[in-house]
Amino acid sequence: MEKDLIRLFELVEIYNPSFDKKIIEKAYHFAKKSHLGQKRLSGENYFLHPLEVAIILATWKLDTKSIVAGLLHDTIEDTLVTRDAISSNFGDDIALLVDGVTKITNLRLKGSREKDFVENLRKMLIAMSKDLRVILIKLADRLHNMRTLEYLPKNKQRENAIETLEVYAPLADRLGMGKIKGELEDLSFKFAYPIDFNRLKKESEKYYKNAESHILFITNSLKTELDKVGKKYEIHTRKKHYYSLWRKLMRPENDWNFDKIYDIVAVRILTSDIGMCYEALGVVHSAFKPVPYLGISDFIAQPKPNGYRSIHTRVFGPEGRIVEFQIRTFEMHRQAEYGDSAHWAYSEAKSSLNQKDKILEKGVIFSNQKISLVKQLIEWQNEIVDSDEFTKSMKIDLFSQRNFVFSPKGDVYDLPNGATPIDFAFSVHTKLANTTVGAKVNGKMVPLDYKLESGQVVEIIKSKNSKKLSSKWLEIAVTTLAKREIKKQLTI
Repeated sequence: MEKDLIRLFELVEIYNPSFDKKIIEKAYHFAKKSHLGQKRLSGENYFLHPLEVAIILATWKLDTKSIVAGLLHDTIEDTLVTRDAISSNFGDDIALLVDGVTKITNLRLKGSREKDFVENLRKMLIAMSKDLRVILIKLADRLHNMRTLEYLPKNKQRENAIETLEVYAPLADRLGMGKIKGELEDLSFKFAYPIDFNRLKKESEKYYKNAESHILFITNSLKTELDKVGKKYEIHTRKKHYYSLWRKLMRPENDWNFDKIYDIVAVRILTSDIGMCYEALGVVHSAFKPVPYLGISDFIAQPKPNGYRSIHTRVFGPEGRIVEFQIRTFEMHRQAEYGDSAHWAYSEAKSSLNQKDKILEKGVIFSNQKISLVKQLIEWQNEIVDSDEFTKSMKIDLFSQRNFVFSPKGDVYDLPNGATPIDFAFSVHTKLANTTVGAKVNGKMVPLDYKLESGQVVEIIKSKNSKKLSSKWLEIAVTTLAKREIKKQLTI
């Protein structure tokens, strides 16, 4: 047996001991034969790419069908293999996955006609709604291509890098795949904005080093107290990704001032259970004073809409430097890193081992939420005839940077960058907007066109009576949901 195939088997066996080796081996040889004689721009055999995609999917702990589809994902597009051949050899489910990936592979944001982009985007949404694994395979495909981007011509490097930043990294974020989002962004950054990348890399080096020395002191001082709790835990440090750091530094309020970035290196405490998370929070606050004006964000009690769960707190560390802590369970960490990608592996394990585990059920819930989001987007796009309006709405609702704001009760709402209290009101309930007369943010009155930011508490000021919506709200609202409901009511 070939070494690469053995390596793939070993990765899958870690999380799914009862997987079907025969079908993966069959797909391995089928794809290798189909791509025989093809070369990548690097000069390597083309088969290396689908093999690496399958390996990435295995590290994400996907199910056997996804891994098989990963091996076969380029056969329809780049070889003489047909969908019927995939279906007859590997079944309809795998053929559907391979065909779905093939249909969205030609999606281009940059360097394509707007009409083509809109059509391909619609195809992508439809493919995603049928089976979310299609976009996971596509993300693995894009990740490996970004890892080898230096072999492309310079104009293609920048085109692919910007497309990744504007389409694929945000998609990974919406699926709760934080690790993949971060890698895609950093791989793209140096090709999309090389001048800023080189400047940031040079200027940030001393700040990373200083932060790491502070973190070392902090972690050493915490270990003794955490050991007393008597439960399993791990302490890790997390360096902020270059692209994320650059975006923060570019904000007007930060003005490229590294001293205003509190999480350039953060401490991450992973624990055995939820109770230990709160005990660890108590240990941290006993050792270091929390920063009052930054507060605690408890995404365990109120998870983010993409399934992210963790406690965030900021404390005054050595020399008065502010340090961020993230506290979560090992399972929450897996979810934060890989999102829903492990859901199918868990489902497969559950089916084969007849397990009834609450964690497995949570995977199903999160995946259903994501599929619901995609179906909602498809419903909206079917109502939007104008291509420009559709493109704009998708860029806002699917690809834009997200902010997480809170209701006074602590519920978390996921809104695009630039969203206003009007968008918030519609996201809480469409009928709430009919009684909205004002808004408060963090206890202070703000105008209805105020741009909300992550972490803010938003309260809607209501009248006793329902009122007709103002046409001016169409200029203020950002989300498709809000604009859609406003237009509906204005035409009544």
